[in-house]
Amino acid sequence: MIDLYTWPTPNGHKIHIMLEECGLPYKVHPINIGTGDQFKPEFLKISPNNKIPALVDSDGPDGQPIALFESGAILLYLAGKTGQFLPQSDRAKYDVLQWLMFQMGGVGPMLGQAHHFRIYAPEKIDYGINRYTNEAKRLYGVMDKQLQSHQWIAGDEYSVADMAIFPWLRSWQNQGIDWADYPHLKAWFDRIAERPAVQKAVQVLADARKPLLDDKAKKALFGAAQYKKR
Repeated sequence: MIDLYTWPTPNGHKIHIMLEECGLPYKVHPINIGTGDQFKPEFLKISPNNKIPALVDSDGPDGQPIALFESGAILLYLAGKTGQFLPQSDRAKYDVLQWLMFQMGGVGPMLGQAHHFRIYAPEKIDYGINRYTNEAKRLYGVMDKQLQSHQWIAGDEYSVADMAIFPWLRSWQNQGIDWADYPHLKAWFDRIAERPAVQKAVQVLADARKPLLDDKAKKALFGAAQYKKR
């Protein structure tokens, strides 16, 4: 059994999707990032960077338990454990890995900043809004061009790279995106959204997530608590 410590965010959904696609049994432990669960000592033992998701696999390497944090590392661990969604050949594997790193280094951080400046920032700063909205559009354009000649983001096979990117695009409206500008990417997005495992995965803890309207939630996510030495 895998114990998954998570919340219904794009990074959490990556792992929900992978677990559902692989058919692995898992138990969900909610980490409510709006109330500060991510700073509790018991969670920090698993995820020292106080971010979700994290997991504990009781049947890890050599049959011993393993704890992991960082969504990209978890995806690669689960791919190795199951032999699924990461090609075996070196060429195809590195095609997938470069697009997974593209998500980790670009799509996630930049779209996250677009969300922050467009939706959550206490003051509307035109420079921040324009910078990250334009970067979101640029990244969407990179992916749209890639998908002009490929069925999936890294080639002909659905992979961990697709699972990593998809959840970040579910909030396209908040990123200032018009799908009409990215028809190939939209077709890819719709193919993934129709997968039964994905439909099940995005419902994990969906009823628990509330809009970040109160000051306590905003402080937990964006305030001094984030920067406290632990």
